[in-house]
Amino acid sequence: MSTENRKIAVIGLGYVGLPLAVEFGKKYPTIGFDINNTRITELISGYDTTLEVDEAELNKATQLSYTSDIEQLKSCNIYIVTVPTPIDSHKRPDLTPLDKASETIGKVLSKGDIVIYESTVYPGVTEEFCVPILEKYSDLTFNEDFYCGYSPERINPGDKEHRITAIKKVTSGSTSEIADIVDNLYKSIITAGTHKASSIKVAEAAKVIENTQRDINIALVNELSLIFKRLDIDTEEVLNAAGSKWNFLPFRPGLVGGHCIGVDPYYLTHKAIEVGYHPEIILAGRRLNDSMSKYVANEVVNLMTKKRIQVVDSNILIMGLTFKENCPDLRNTCVVDIIQELSNFHCNIDVYDPWIDKEDSIKQYGITPIDQLKKGKYDAVIVAVAHDQFKKMSVDKIRTLGKENQVLFDIKYILPSEQVDGRL
Repeated sequence: MSTENRKIAVIGLGYVGLPLAVEFGKKYPTIGFDINNTRITELISGYDTTLEVDEAELNKATQLSYTSDIEQLKSCNIYIVTVPTPIDSHKRPDLTPLDKASETIGKVLSKGDIVIYESTVYPGVTEEFCVPILEKYSDLTFNEDFYCGYSPERINPGDKEHRITAIKKVTSGSTSEIADIVDNLYKSIITAGTHKASSIKVAEAAKVIENTQRDINIALVNELSLIFKRLDIDTEEVLNAAGSKWNFLPFRPGLVGGHCIGVDPYYLTHKAIEVGYHPEIILAGRRLNDSMSKYVANEVVNLMTKKRIQVVDSNILIMGLTFKENCPDLRNTCVVDIIQELSNFHCNIDVYDPWIDKEDSIKQYGITPIDQLKKGKYDAVIVAVAHDQFKKMSVDKIRTLGKENQVLFDIKYILPSEQVDGRL
């Protein structure tokens, strides 16, 4: 396939798909496809609700168009799938979006086409799950009539420094020839270069262990934090001291949510159990990280009790709802678990987050955030997300939001330890 006749379709225009579509749209005829008509309308008007791509960048993608019409995809010969791969309520991989995306592509697939998956999966999903769907709806034969590749997404939502072109890309293909084509395709837009994996399964495995490793590292420091709390030692002071050694990894305790770190380990462990191995370390780390929201809530209640603040019917302010700082992404945010736990104590919860869309918060979690901070109202204030707006606030300004007798808990280490009542 020559460079001249490439026409690319990016399926799914969220945090991952849109930046990718924009970069390809600067060089090749590209169609951005999404089933959300509202999303398509917004992008056509030049606005990205995820805030990953500004209007100026959108305008640079002169060869990029947007659609929710499957018929328009028939002219493409390279399909890149960037739909989410969540987990269900039982922590099992939910491949429904991947199923539907593969069905959509299968209906428009032609001989010689290439389908590249970027969504997080466990090793084997592309060839064992997606390919049969493509074959079913296209009546074409894999590796004879059409081909596949896998190139895991490495987008970091809200990170304006590590953009898509500046992050090395892992690539792979279902044959050696296709692997070269996929690799060269990404090389044409990724300035940081590529790493061509030996197989699709290797590339799939690389994605899930990236975030599994990070999850375990955070779980370790979270457990250390729980231990140091019992020893009456400040965790940050310990980490700063240990960090003076050149090979100490600078992780900090915290909540682990989002669309990757809190999800990817479950994809790997699901496959491990399927082949007869029951992971211990990975699942232990995941369980510990999942428990941190409950720990924060209970710690706040304990601090309130020590200050003789009545917990039932108390007013508590949660500063931040997103899963990470300076980003409107609410997917799998652990802050909602803090809210749920405090609600079990019959506390009145206000949530303030300048980054989020109110309607999105209501739709996803039934939480209606407040528009303005209120002084002197709260029995406890929890700094849950390290947004720049909160970092710029002095501890005195934050304390004015609370009553004279109050608890200030800092999850994100943005305030000096001696000026807060508690932190991880």
